[in-house]
Amino acid sequence: MARHYQTQQDNRPHPLGGPITLANLPPPDTTRWVARRKAQVVAAVQAGLLTIEEALIRYRLSLEEFNSWQKALYRHGVRGLQTTHLQIFKLADRKRKKGESSRKNARSWGHRHV
Repeated sequence: MARHYQTQQDNRPHPLGGPITLANLPPPDTTRWVARRKAQVVAAVQAGLLTIEEALIRYRLSLEEFNSWQKALYRHGVRGLQTTHLQIFKLADRKRKKGESSRKNARSWGHRHV
């Protein structure tokens, strides 16, 4: 029986459309991770088709790598999973966090952040 992608937490639509099944997931020996394949693995975990542990073992991924895919997909969609876009978005996130950090430090010292 095919399971369909449904996120319990936020009801986001499947990133690629249509049902997701074990048969249409990337093969376990995948070495070239294009954005579509990354999205399929994240969707399978979110749908409960695979547990995170099963996905990590099946695709030889680190938890950090999987979490970065998930975060990029939620923040920027499938396009955010492309390597060049992922690098751009990570840089933007770092700059934003650095700005938030400097504002916190300025407030803690009683200074205005300009």
